[in-house]
Amino acid sequence: MLLSQNPDTEQMLMNHQSQPDARSDPLSSEASEQQYSPVLQAQDAERYRLLAEMAEQSTDMISRHTPGDWRFIYASPAVTHLLGYDVEEIIGLSAYDLYHPDDVADFDNRSPSVSYERGLYTHTYRFRCKNGHYTWLESTSRSLRDPDTGELQEILVVSRDASRRIETEQANQRLARVLERSSDLVIFVDPEKNVTYLNEAARNNLMSDHQTLADISLSQLLSANDYQRLMDEGFTAVHDGLRWHQELEMQGAERKIPVLLELLAHQSLPEKQEYYSLVARDLSEIRAAQAELKRYQAEISHASRLIAMGELASSLAHELNQPLTAIVNYIGGIRRRFSGQAQLSWKDLQFPMEKIDGTAMRAGQLIRSMMDFTRKQEVRKQSLILKDVVQDLMEFCQASADKHHVTLLNEIKDPDWVVMADRIQLEQILLNLVMNGIEACSQLNNTSAQDSVPASYDAPVSDGSDIDHQCIKSEPKAQVVLSAQAAGGVLEISVSDLGPGLPVDNPDQLFEHFFTTKEKGLGMGLAISRSLAEAQGGQLTAENRAERGACFRFSLPLSS
Repeated sequence: MLLSQNPDTEQMLMNHQSQPDARSDPLSSEASEQQYSPVLQAQDAERYRLLAEMAEQSTDMISRHTPGDWRFIYASPAVTHLLGYDVEEIIGLSAYDLYHPDDVADFDNRSPSVSYERGLYTHTYRFRCKNGHYTWLESTSRSLRDPDTGELQEILVVSRDASRRIETEQANQRLARVLERSSDLVIFVDPEKNVTYLNEAARNNLMSDHQTLADISLSQLLSANDYQRLMDEGFTAVHDGLRWHQELEMQGAERKIPVLLELLAHQSLPEKQEYYSLVARDLSEIRAAQAELKRYQAEISHASRLIAMGELASSLAHELNQPLTAIVNYIGGIRRRFSGQAQLSWKDLQFPMEKIDGTAMRAGQLIRSMMDFTRKQEVRKQSLILKDVVQDLMEFCQASADKHHVTLLNEIKDPDWVVMADRIQLEQILLNLVMNGIEACSQLNNTSAQDSVPASYDAPVSDGSDIDHQCIKSEPKAQVVLSAQAAGGVLEISVSDLGPGLPVDNPDQLFEHFFTTKEKGLGMGLAISRSLAEAQGGQLTAENRAERGACFRFSLPLSS
């Protein structure tokens, strides 16, 4: 409340009017025994003079009104400051004509906006200024009655400007309504860490039906570990003037609630802590959406692997046909050589049987690799020797490279390069990039005779020792090269090809879902590869090489 700048004015005026006058009191023996002396007259005159002087100088408006219609019969000069009227202009006007229409009934009906205490009415209302606008006033009024008859003679009113207080209260009420209706969980605690307020969202999620605010303690609202973090880290941080927000888990009435919690400290006076607020955003829907997105990405990733296997099917069939044909040939040879013999020694059979065993194991390993690659599995990061992963994958892709007359070059041969990644996802990234490189090189083989490789060329996977590294620049061949470089705890892996290069000005466009430059492409491979790279903690990028072809790079954290 805005108090009067001259609080004694109102009190003295009201008290003076409420004190009984001994001269007119028939029960006063003093009045009947002595005359009203000049000394008393002088004292009363001085009192009235002081009251009049204070009324004239006060920033509060002092006014007197007629009963019934509340016409002004006196107004102090403050009326000009408050309402814009000169004193002479407002004399004779009815207060009812200046009330805001919505506030007249409140006063007449003594609504909650009108309070009464010890003969004084206090009322907050809107009053029309001379310029037509309404301003908020708070008035304290008292009825003045004839001491003999009790007849109401006039009403004495002290009014002050309440606009700033009302505007502040209205703003606070709006903020309180927003706070109460917010979907965030809001909790107030006092300096002793006692819970003093929960908004509607917090009550609905954290309190059971039979609990009251007095039953709630801060330690009950958080898990034990998170509560300790809040006490040790949170309150210490905000005491030092820092912001503190963390992802924690709150104990709801029916479930545990993951939240992003922010702790704020509020001071009423410098160095005096008034209360703390905890604002917790429920992350349940976000976590559910993230889990659904993760499931969707896993489905897309699995579908992508199946598509990749479909593209490799003809090459893999050729790869499997070789060991199966060898097994049939070895068995046919045994039948022809030993047909009709009653007894056989192990020495005679050892060589062909060992060959059959080795060939069958090779075919089985190839089939197991296919099954592992296409199987749905949970993401499981582990320490992986990158050289082994890359070598296995390139053997897996060798049949397709042979079919398109492309040389696969593996320059990743450091056994100390151990990365932290999910093997299946890492293999899928590499498979997508290597297969894209093979396709790009095959386009070049089909359009440029000078770069073509004879169909009978057998391009085994090389370890890089027998390759002239200048050949890429001096004598371009159809090659896909895997290399890596370690720096700062991160290993950057590159897959380069000598194809026609990226067909777009903005390489990032290649990683958009459903964007493709292939006639029969789905536009998912590179998008999935980038998502998988980000899931491993890296970033997949692409660029055109200065000499010719394209280069894709992604990073992985080195395992400690």
